[in-house]
Order: sequence, then C-alpha cells, then structure tokens
Amino acid sequence: MNVLLTNDDGIYAPGLSALYGRFANNHRVVVVAPDRERSAIGHAITLNQPLRATKISLNDVFSGYAVNGTPADCIKLALLEILPTRPDVVVAGINPGANVGANLNYSGTVAAAKEAALCGAVGIAVSIKGTRIKFYDDAARFVVRLGETVFKKGLPFGTFLNVNMPNLPLKAMAGVQISRQGVEILTEYIEKRMDPRNRTYYWQGRDMQSFGEDCRVDGAALNRNFISITPVKCDMTDYRALDELAEWDLGIQELGN
Repeated sequence: MNVLLTNDDGIYAPGLSALYGRFANNHRVVVVAPDRERSAIGHAITLNQPLRATKISLNDVFSGYAVNGTPADCIKLALLEILPTRPDVVVAGINPGANVGANLNYSGTVAAAKEAALCGAVGIAVSIKGTRIKFYDDAARFVVRLGETVFKKGLPFGTFLNVNMPNLPLKAMAGVQISRQGVEILTEYIEKRMDPRNRTYYWQGRDMQSFGEDCRVDGAALNRNFISITPVKCDMTDYRALDELAEWDLGIQELGN
C-alpha cells in the first residue's frame, strides 16, 4: 500500500512521526508536510508566492518533503508533482486536539484529507483529544488498521473520514462509534484589550461546544472515550433546500425595468 502522510502541525510534529513509524513497517510511505505549524488555517491554498519543497531527514526517523505552504498545498504538490505514483491512502495527523463539531471548518488537518478526497484519493484526518498527548503510538496502530481497511473497502468519490480518538491506550477505549458531525451553535466572544501604547487589540475566544449525550454525535462519542469516525462529504450542497429555493420568486425582470 502506498501511503502519503501530512499534517498541519509541521513536519517535525510527534504525531506525524508516530504514523510513519507504524505505516513504514509494512507499507511504502512518503511524507509531504508543512515546514512549520499551520493549525486552524482551514482549506487555504497559496496563490501569490512560489511553493518550495525541501527534502529533510528527521534524526533518521524518516525523510520527507517540508513545504512552505498549507496542508492543502502539500496534498496538491504531492499528488501533482512529487509522488511517482498515486497514493492508495492519504492520512493527515495525528493532530493534538480534537477536530469535532464546528472545528471541522477551521482545521488544516481536516482540510488536507478533504483536499485528497477532492483529488479522488482516499483521505483520513486523525486527531486526539487534549494537548498533552501520551498515546500517539496507540492511535497510530489503530490508524494503520483503519487505513488498510479503507484501502480494501474504498470510499465514495468526494468522501473522506474524520477520526477523533481519546488520549488513552487502546485497551482503555470504549470502542469505535460511527458518528455525525455536531452542529450545535457555538458561544463565541471577542475580548477587547489595550496594549502598553494605548492601542486596542482583540483576542478571539469561545466556550467549549456542547454535544449532549448522544454517541451518534462526534463530540459526544469522544467525550465517552469512543473513537469517533465521521464520513464527511466534500459536496456542501443542501439538497433538502433545493426544491424550496426553486419556488422562491427571484425573477429579475422587474429589476431591469
């Protein structure tokens, strides 16, 4: 199996090394990742400056390409230029911090898997709950199993998997839950401050998103120590609203008079 690895935490991140260490045991692996942290950059791509891919070696752990761009840039560059053959599976992660609920819209990790799906490749985004991660290797072991299964089963075009795992050893996890994205409204705020030169600046903030108790929702499943797997579609059309909108009177004839 040909595997492409990337992330949004930079090529030197421990979660990426953990994935490489496990996949490289039985598969051909190439790493193409940002040269620095690109967290919460979403699906941004670079248009107004050249992209550069620098071959690096990480303390004999792995060699790969460090790109001065975004996670989505890394996928485009890898698929269109760097890789000699198309990957069977693209894995983005392992990201410290869950990407559930609204965070799917901002995550560079998720965007990398989405870009892979847009290009017709199998994409998997992987994150672990929390910031002080102790169990990268346990997570990587599961992701290898998942990647091998997806390679055999396949995914519909334009669909990728968003995986979130508890920061626990595998034996302590509650199991695997196939779940939907939580879409509950966030409580957000802007904190206004003054710097020592009496100039205004702002910090964005928000409360933790509430997911309730239904384990069919990604955040709720994760909070109960399940591995949450959410199939996500790149097609963002709201098909339920198509017929309703078609009945709206939006004619432009009177505007032209």
